[in-house]
Amino acid sequence: MRLKNKIAIITGAGSGIGRAIALSFIKEGAKLVIADWSEKGGEETIKLIKKLKGEAVFIKTDVSKSKDIEQMANTCLKKFGRVDILVNNAGIVRFGALHETLESDWDLVLNVNLKSVFLASKKIIPQMLKQSKGKIINMASIAGLVGFAQIGAYCASKGGIITLTKEMAVEYAPKKINVNCICPGVIKTAMTKDMISDPATKKGFETQTPYPRLGEPEDIAHAAVYLASDESDFVNGEALAIDGGWLAK
Repeated sequence: MRLKNKIAIITGAGSGIGRAIALSFIKEGAKLVIADWSEKGGEETIKLIKKLKGEAVFIKTDVSKSKDIEQMANTCLKKFGRVDILVNNAGIVRFGALHETLESDWDLVLNVNLKSVFLASKKIIPQMLKQSKGKIINMASIAGLVGFAQIGAYCASKGGIITLTKEMAVEYAPKKINVNCICPGVIKTAMTKDMISDPATKKGFETQTPYPRLGEPEDIAHAAVYLASDESDFVNGEALAIDGGWLAK
């Protein structure tokens, strides 16, 4: 098992990519703290973990609030005594032309997607420094590397995550803390459900993806397992695109 007895915190693990990462980590022997704003989603993930005979606890968390992050971290330390892996996965999107975007929507997306990475990392890094080792995986997007219309705040937040990942990697690599991010392409999740339910939009995404299908949450989870494992100890500051070749065109 590649993550045997490793302790991981995964935000946004109540559905989609976060849930897939949680289940993959459990299969590789990790023990988890599941954080999500949705109590229903988080408990469902816990049920799936129990079916796999895994060990995990759920804590309802608004990742944009420092007090919730504090509670999340304390829950992990109280239960397991350490944090080996932090996956900053929670994210949202709001659609619309940039000039019509409400300031409140802009703030919400930046707070949930980007500020949360800062808050969680700020809280967990001191523990990793005590341990002299740690893995942090931030969930970015190919929308942080190229522009996509109608999701300006999302693009800005994901671009910020990529640059913050590189800064963190440079700052903490000497302390044996690896920081990398994953940049998914179009993945079949609740976030993309409405878009890919439209045949024309779905066909457009498929046309842009050289590999002849859209992504599955498990495609991202496989990469997260690698970045969380000891196999990736010399990988630092990377923005790993998993997009079926979208950016290669």
